[in-house]
Formats: sequence, structure tokens, C-alpha cells
Amino acid sequence: MIHLRDIRYVRLGTRDLDESARFARDILGLEPAGCDTNARYFRSDSRDHTLVYFKGDPHDHATAFELEGREALHAAGEVLEGLKREVAWGTKTACEQRRVESFLAFKDPSGNKVELVVRPHHSGKDYLPQRAAGVTGFSHIGLRTTDPARDENFWTQVMSAKVSDRIGPAPLLRIDEVHHRMALFPSTYAGVQHVNHQVEGFDDIMRSYYFLKEQGVKIVFGPGRHPTSSAMFLYFEGPDGMVYEYSTGVRLISKEEEAYHRPRQFPFEPSSFCMWGSRPDIPEFRAEQKDSARAA
Repeated sequence: MIHLRDIRYVRLGTRDLDESARFARDILGLEPAGCDTNARYFRSDSRDHTLVYFKGDPHDHATAFELEGREALHAAGEVLEGLKREVAWGTKTACEQRRVESFLAFKDPSGNKVELVVRPHHSGKDYLPQRAAGVTGFSHIGLRTTDPARDENFWTQVMSAKVSDRIGPAPLLRIDEVHHRMALFPSTYAGVQHVNHQVEGFDDIMRSYYFLKEQGVKIVFGPGRHPTSSAMFLYFEGPDGMVYEYSTGVRLISKEEEAYHRPRQFPFEPSSFCMWGSRPDIPEFRAEQKDSARAA
């Protein structure tokens, strides 16, 4: 089994690199962490970077997870190759672009691009955002899945994730004490479905709610509270239709709780996504999207 240590960064293709960078800096509130001809880097905490926009297809996404070290990376490659998953090892140039010592890339059964990295860089300095959004760090992603049961099995049996709860067929997966670092939502195609950043408190969510509305940013869900993770949240739309989330107060499942924790089953309906009554304007959070994915 491949043991994931942490979620590290997300890479998103975009047609308009300058506009996407402006959004990440001025609207999302991240700190610029360098650039090159075809990419812009941003950080949200002490990590070297947690978000990269690169010039390319807006549907080209990759999510990175950190492993313990070189031996773990090579063992992971053997596991994936044994499962007939195509593995690509990062070249020297690609490693420099990702600011890691080494990595390998592959696709999960739905076709989501995943990068397993070792010895990723840290910034060594305080996080200084461009906007006082209260961001404390990149925390989780939503991934699209064309077969939730199949992909849940892959991520739990091969990648060491554990199911915290389920909403209909969609599992919320943890790799540490945080309730979920990844969620798999039914869809007809692969890709990152949303990107989450934690903020300090609910005041930050409400300040951003009014700020985003003033800036003409589309709010697609919230403010609200998830009955699964207990987190208070706000979802909004960024460049190329990517959905971003601010949240705070996420539930932790301690090592002591591991022995008796059992995933809860929530129905696939709006109340399972928000206990306060907000209704999502997000296709993957609506029942018709789940049903169409199942039919496909």
C-alpha cells in the first residue's frame, strides 16, 4: 500500500495566465511565490507553493501528495506498475518546476492526474498574503469520479486513504487527522472539482462573502455549514470555472478515535451538504449530476 503523508499542491491549466494570477493574488488572497514564462506560483502557508497556474488546457489538472522519502517513492512506482497503471518519472526539469527532489506521475482509474513527490521545498519564511482573507493553508480538493465505488476502492486499498463519511456515493477521504483531504464527486469526466483553503474563523468567511460580491465574483454555495465535517464554508467561482472554497472549523479524527470511527451515510441531497439551508449552485453537488454520471 502507498502511504500518503500530506496533500502538497494543485496545478491548474489556464488560457489566460495573467488573469488567473491576478485572481489568485487579489481575490483568493494568496502570496505570489515566483514565476517563469509559462507558470505562476502561489503559497498559502509555509510550503514553497500550494497552487500553480500554468499556460495550457483549462481541463489539465494535477494534484500532488507527499511521500516519506525516496524508498517510499520507488516502492509506490512498483505498486502502481504492478496494477498496470502507467507511471511517468519526473525529469530534472520537471522536478525543478515542481520544486521537489523527485516525483512520479500517474492517473487514477477515472483519469485524474496525480503526482507523488518527495522532499518538496519549504519557503522558510512567514506567509504574507496580498489580501487579508485569513487564509491559513491549502487543505483539500474535490476530485471528479466516473465510478465512485471503483475509485473509493483504489484510493483506500492502494493509496491508504480512509473514508470519514459518505454523501450518497461520494466518499470524503482522510489521510491524516483532518476529516477529509479529498472528496470524490460523481461526474462524467475527470478533473479537480474544487480547491479548498482553510481560514482562521467564520468572520473571515463573512468578510470574504461581502468582498467577493463587491468584486463581482460568483458565489456558488454558502455561507453554510457541512453536517459531515462540521466546517463552515463559502464556495465561489474562479478562472476557467474552477470552484474555490474557504472553510473553517473542520472536524479532526484523532488517532484515539480511529479504532471506533465508522463512516456515516448521508443522502445525496442539499441538506447533506449544508445543515443551515444553503443550496449549492454546483453541478457535482446536485442529484441530477450524480444520476447522469451513474447512467453514463
